[in-house]
Amino acid sequence: MNFRALNTPSTKLLMDISSPGRSGVQLPPVDVPSQALPPLEFLRTDLTLPEVSELDLVRYFTTLSQSNFSVETNFYPLGSCTMKYNPKINDEIASLSGFSSIHPLQTPETVQGALEIMHSLQQMLCEITGMAGCSLVTLAGAHGELAGVLMIQAFHNANNDNTRRIILIPDSAHGTNPASASMAGYQVETIPSNEDGDLDLDSLKSAANHNLAGLMITLPSTLGLFDRSIQEICRIVHAAGGLVYVDGANMNALLGRIKPGDLGLDIMHLNLHKTCSTPHGGGGPGAGPVCVGPHLQEFLPAPITILNDGKFSLGTPSQSIGVMGGFHGNFGVLVRAYTYLRSLGAVGLRQVSEDAVINANYIRQGLKERFFLPYDRVCMHEAVFSAKWQRRKGIRALDIAKRLIDYGIHPPTMYFPLIVEEALMIEPTETESKETLDSFIEAMLKIAEEVDDDPLLISEAPHFTPVGRLDEATAARRPNLRWKQSKN
Repeated sequence: MNFRALNTPSTKLLMDISSPGRSGVQLPPVDVPSQALPPLEFLRTDLTLPEVSELDLVRYFTTLSQSNFSVETNFYPLGSCTMKYNPKINDEIASLSGFSSIHPLQTPETVQGALEIMHSLQQMLCEITGMAGCSLVTLAGAHGELAGVLMIQAFHNANNDNTRRIILIPDSAHGTNPASASMAGYQVETIPSNEDGDLDLDSLKSAANHNLAGLMITLPSTLGLFDRSIQEICRIVHAAGGLVYVDGANMNALLGRIKPGDLGLDIMHLNLHKTCSTPHGGGGPGAGPVCVGPHLQEFLPAPITILNDGKFSLGTPSQSIGVMGGFHGNFGVLVRAYTYLRSLGAVGLRQVSEDAVINANYIRQGLKERFFLPYDRVCMHEAVFSAKWQRRKGIRALDIAKRLIDYGIHPPTMYFPLIVEEALMIEPTETESKETLDSFIEAMLKIAEEVDDDPLLISEAPHFTPVGRLDEATAARRPNLRWKQSKN
């Protein structure tokens, strides 16, 4: 546990240790002419800055940085988000001036190296997914979803089949799937899961009719399960004239093992910021390239990188759905993904998925006796538990997650997927060692004991953090971001 003292000068607010006249820096005499101030309405008169030494300042921000959770400092088993370690060579390559100092409006002749990276990445992603074409411009997973649904729409319109208004989505899909379909103007219908966690085929057959535009399925699902009927699902949808879109956010479990295109899937996106390890805490940056089968290549969003006569350039497919964002995508993330894939190679990628699945199942086996497992079968990249046994004692998934912070472990995803009561979604990724997984299992089992012996300890956690449990709704809607002087 972290028993860090909370009253040392380095942990107090800078304003609280401010002392009049103290300074952390001495500026040389001004050697430029004085300038007129802006109009008074643009000037602040109440701006009070702390007066502290350089050492106080450095200690304050260093200590503040150490209060954050990150993959570099703590185990981060955030299910569905694949918060794995980002090899530092990825950042080093992306920061090379030849990549970081170029401008997206430069002529193709001056950025041939950057375009070659993008073209090679397109080819690698097609090989990994078993698809025929790829566009790198979409900036995140949900952005890729929207592009995929718009391509489904464009495909049907090109075939004069524009009466199809229904997108089917399993109840175990990512929550952004129905939002993306709705944004494209489709009506969403939910298909339930069966008792084993797979898509209910009878419900799918009943819903697959002449109004069906397509199905959006997350594979593996948010239950951490690979749908064993995926080829039959594709057959049913295709027989009804629809297309199958796969949310590839969980591709970390399939790398080098399965090519979704070989299963009959038509479109998919990849979260490069997850599968290819770019850190994406705080909402960015991201990249969600879309890959498609040969019948959809001409609908890809623009631009795509093409190679003609040994020269790389940017092009627009003949029936492209158009531009989805500024310029060519998040180039820095694309460089990191390229570096990641080239570093690992085919053999390394296969080991990534193998280790990710082994780690998740190791946790599944280690916790299943003390935490309810709603679908007791081999999982893929993540294990989804339920805290319903602890709920009977008045302890919720949120309480367990808060208590984990006292053990120096970032909480897993809670209350998702929605079809699992008191869900705890745990994804260890392939980058964690057996020793780390053993420590996590030990902490979870200890918490299960604490629920039995001292539930108040759990319900009031965390106990060893700079602040205690917050009112999260108020913190999100009315955050207090301004320092106010103490009345004392």
